Amino acid sequence: MRVDLLTREYPPEVYGGAGVHVEYLARELRRLTDVRVRCFGAPRDGDGVSAYRVPGGLEGANSALGVLGVDLEIAAGCEGADVVHSHTWYANLAGHVAKLLHGVPHVMTTHSLEPLRPWKAEQLGGGYQLSSWVERTAVEAADAVIAVSAGMRADVLRCYPDVDPGKVHVIHNGIDTDEYAPRPSPDLMARHGIDPDRPVVLFVGRITRQKGMPHLLHAARDFDPDAQLVLCASAPDTPQIAEEVSELVAGLRRDRSGIHWISQVLPRPELVELISSASVFVCPSVYEPMGIVNLEAMACETAVVATATGGIPEVVADGETGILVPIDQVDDGTGTPRDPEAFAADIAAAVNALLRDSERAHAMGKAGRERAVSQFSWTEIAARTQQLYANLRS
Repeated sequence: MRVDLLTREYPPEVYGGAGVHVEYLARELRRLTDVRVRCFGAPRDGDGVSAYRVPGGLEGANSALGVLGVDLEIAAGCEGADVVHSHTWYANLAGHVAKLLHGVPHVMTTHSLEPLRPWKAEQLGGGYQLSSWVERTAVEAADAVIAVSAGMRADVLRCYPDVDPGKVHVIHNGIDTDEYAPRPSPDLMARHGIDPDRPVVLFVGRITRQKGMPHLLHAARDFDPDAQLVLCASAPDTPQIAEEVSELVAGLRRDRSGIHWISQVLPRPELVELISSASVFVCPSVYEPMGIVNLEAMACETAVVATATGGIPEVVADGETGILVPIDQVDDGTGTPRDPEAFAADIAAAVNALLRDSERAHAMGKAGRERAVSQFSWTEIAARTQQLYANLRS
């Protein structure tokens, strides 16, 4: 069986959880079947990987139109596949068109949903209407939909009530616990100006409304004065969110020491060392279908403080591998907390509880790694995905 995985992100051009997912899924699936990867961007090395650039006539157009142009070229390249499997709206149209053009099943994995990311209109303008149309068309016509958490499955059925519940399957994200393993590095900390002798609260993520950075920066005003805050944050969605975060960081630096912002994407080995060196990992997301970054922290034996939203509670065991922070959200699709001050205060309280009880934080880190190893293996996830393909072909 030949499976074509369709994705915007693929190494070395990976900036989010969906790209990480496809990277490891492809690796494990290749042990089971013939896999071709079709991605966006510059040419890639390696057999079975084809990359596609925005067609010349669309380079200056709205970015959503460029995506659609790439998708049509990807769909043409899928001739000969037995199954096509798309990831995120960026590749969903390619999967849908390939299904129609070549008469093969289309599987799509939902890593997020456009109706639950209305802030994307800031980034895409009218292109947000196009991305929403693409996702709706693909999800309603797909032969199978993979949700990366039970929370995501519920979101799919709520946002798209015409979808048959029987075709929506939960297969979680996974983690490579050999690659993501505890490797603290005082030397790495020192290179980035971080004091290895002071506690570290770490955030890793893109600068987007979804990840909740402004809420974290408000919460940080109440962190234990001895603690440092390290922001490993890049790729702002818009100039507006970049400016907002920059102003909040500047204000925080005026009031306290130990605020470090690493704005470049770190090589994975360094990221593992950074996560392993943190006292507490914090994920203040207001929307998170699963939150693979929490799995990465758990695998590195770092206690997690994360929002109790989306699929995060399926990853972080509250009181065992970390602390879940409750959030009462406005029912308008933005994920905005009804009381932002209370949400920030709750984040600060959870972080401080672990900073003041290092033995508890250490025990949570140990439990987190055990949970990552036992329940989120990529080998098992690939096997379940391969079985889904086989069922569609039978």
